[in-house]
Amino acid sequence: MSWLSLLSDASASQSAANYFPIGIQLIFAAGFVALMLGVSAWVGPKRQTSDKLENFASGIETHGNARQPVAIKYFLVAILFVLFDVEVIFFYPYAVNFRELGWGGFGAVLMFVAFFMVGFIYIIKKGALTWED
Repeated sequence: MSWLSLLSDASASQSAANYFPIGIQLIFAAGFVALMLGVSAWVGPKRQTSDKLENFASGIETHGNARQPVAIKYFLVAILFVLFDVEVIFFYPYAVNFRELGWGGFGAVLMFVAFFMVGFIYIIKKGALTWED
């Protein structure tokens, strides 16, 4: 088998015609979603009572204005959760390939953890995790 025939086979296998079934499936899926939303809006009941138009807050009576300021500490905790969650995600590839990575990979992971620990110590020193409220 020559190199020219291998190149022609590779280019033929990556043509746009191979993606045609995927495009058709996406069109049918989008059409199905649009059809079901339209049918449910057309056939479904349209009774708008005061109870249905009221905001739902998990069965708790609403009180006060929803536009009042919220303490920034809640957002800091959420950002910290995402930050350390992403850190754990980066540990997975290392755990899978730690033998192939050797001591160089171990050093890189230690540096990665050190950067996060410096950030965590900074957060503690700034008092981001102390709650007064």
